[in-house]
Amino acid sequence: MQSLPIGVQDFVQLRQDNLLYVDKTSKLLELINSGRRYFLSRPRRFGKSLTLSTLDAMFCGRKDLFIGLTAEQWVNEKSENPSPVLRFDMSTIAATTSEDIKLSLQEMIYRLAEDFNLNIRSQTLGGIFIDLIRKLQKQQGQVVILIDEYDKPILDNLLDFHKADEMREVLRSFYTVLKSCDEYLRFVLITGISKFSKVGVFSAMNNLEDISMDEQFSDITGYTQDELKVYFYEWIDYASARMKITPEELLVNLKDYYDGFSFDGHLRLYNPFSVLQCFKKCKIQNYWYTSGSPTFIVKYMKEHQISDPEEYRHIEVSADFADTHEIEHSTPESFLYQSGYLTIEKSEGDTLTLDYPNEEVRKSLVRMYLDEIYHVRRYITLGTQLWEALSNGDITQAVELYNTAIAG
Repeated sequence: MQSLPIGVQDFVQLRQDNLLYVDKTSKLLELINSGRRYFLSRPRRFGKSLTLSTLDAMFCGRKDLFIGLTAEQWVNEKSENPSPVLRFDMSTIAATTSEDIKLSLQEMIYRLAEDFNLNIRSQTLGGIFIDLIRKLQKQQGQVVILIDEYDKPILDNLLDFHKADEMREVLRSFYTVLKSCDEYLRFVLITGISKFSKVGVFSAMNNLEDISMDEQFSDITGYTQDELKVYFYEWIDYASARMKITPEELLVNLKDYYDGFSFDGHLRLYNPFSVLQCFKKCKIQNYWYTSGSPTFIVKYMKEHQISDPEEYRHIEVSADFADTHEIEHSTPESFLYQSGYLTIEKSEGDTLTLDYPNEEVRKSLVRMYLDEIYHVRRYITLGTQLWEALSNGDITQAVELYNTAIAG
């Protein structure tokens, strides 16, 4: 039984350590063969980083890592003429000012230039990025660009509209380079949580194809029902035995708790993070919330007074509902969809119906209300607090706690 890749987002480490890998390379080959410039948005902990890491290894021709995988032959051929890869992880940037983010990006570019033994002479952010791409293309051929969590500096400043716009301007000047250097690029994939707006960060990049809600690539991350049964059959037997239930009962529980994410309104997907945690601990429980709720979600909920979880169930929206605004100006349903708390329940023409994907997410949102909106830190203390409030004659507190119980 292969070990689970708990916390491993690096494809090289995953394969070298012989950890369980759900083969997504057929989808990645489709992506490579279908076009050259892509954008993909997915909620946190949904496999974006592993996807970029896998593409990195594919373009570098690391044939030792792809033995037995769908892309084995393609990578074997690629190993004779690998492509240089520039990979940026924006989640590592802790920027509080526009100058901070400029300096962080410049440091990333200089480190990459050093890795390829290139001398960069330009002074401006855009200039050194162009310099790096052109010189690398001249040295080794057309360049592959992979950018993870493109929107992290914006999300960190979500409710400070002025600062978010400052961050967006810096990022726009950085990403626009990709448009001007198009002839030097072999392949581009940019990922993030928020959907890009045509008037936002990528306003000048009209050659970027958004595959976030594309049916062809809806399962490029996440686990399908078939993948769960094929790749985890040993773990299903192991976990069901430990939990003293049948494998069939375990599959039903897994589906109720972790399945249900959909980005096209048809195919349903499991959250990879929660599935792996469940098999490791042999326990059906909420792993997504306890892994940490991003600060930007809590800030948005408080700012927009999102206080009723039931208000966003089975709501109908237009098919372009997530494209029309930057995330800090988005509607609550758009925000909750992009952050992974709502998903597409069904798709009919130009109308989408949204709902919570599964029990884990629904309970995560309720738990967030209790923790962050009503300030009830533990469910177990709710009854005690209510009794104390009534005993002390604090009717206002008692009513608030009672409403909290009903909301939960």
